[in-house]
Amino acid sequence: MKTRIIAAAVLVPILLLILLAAPKVAAAIVLGVLLAIAAFELLYRTGLVTNIRLVMYSAAMAFALSMWSYFGAVRAWFMLLLMVFFAVLYSEMMLDHIKVHFEHIGMCFAAGVIIPYMISALVRILTLNVGRYVILIPFVVAFTSDAGAYFVGLKFGKHKLAPVVSPNKTVEGALGGIVTAVASMIIYALILDFPCHFQVNYGLAILYGLVGSVAGAFGDLCFSVVKRQTGIKDYGNLIPGHGGVLDRFDSLTMVAPLMEALLLMAPVIIA
Repeated sequence: MKTRIIAAAVLVPILLLILLAAPKVAAAIVLGVLLAIAAFELLYRTGLVTNIRLVMYSAAMAFALSMWSYFGAVRAWFMLLLMVFFAVLYSEMMLDHIKVHFEHIGMCFAAGVIIPYMISALVRILTLNVGRYVILIPFVVAFTSDAGAYFVGLKFGKHKLAPVVSPNKTVEGALGGIVTAVASMIIYALILDFPCHFQVNYGLAILYGLVGSVAGAFGDLCFSVVKRQTGIKDYGNLIPGHGGVLDRFDSLTMVAPLMEALLLMAPVIIA
């Protein structure tokens, strides 16, 4: 616990500096590197794909999607990236169809395209007109929900939420996470309203916290079941006390694209 708190105390200011003060391209590059590491964790650390070339192709694609998001997320460029990635992976299978199987290709698409596309929503949010003001929303929802679920579950948890997948998660903890996320979004909305002088829809802020917390818990369970199936405790040890990139970003995989969609369809800041 002590290591976890110290790591958070060091990393949170760095995260705020990158998201709120550094050039946006720097945030895209940093996220791209983290996504490349996440692809490695999901494929190689789990033992799902041990062909190092396939892993490297997936890591490169993950990084490219972060940069694609920064440079406007143009559909045509995405299609070209996807075609190149598709061709490279299937060329590897044709060169050695005995060792490179179709399921390996599917796993590479999950690690190199699907998950990076979802998490790179953070870059696309940052590049919005009000990006600097709303970029923290996915982190606030995901991290406060995680913290609330952990502490409420530790104190009051009695009923198991998903005993096979994640034995330590409880229904009480999940409800605590929802309440914490909603409360945090109300506080965030107040900050946008008064110090920042934006007109804010508080009902939507509550909605962000509610659905975001549920989505985050689901994302956490999704990556937990992969760990159970592959027999690993953590995806890595990059972040002391937290594990790997995927251990820390598991809930953001669902929360980030959901917040992007909500910000586009039902913006919490009223124009």
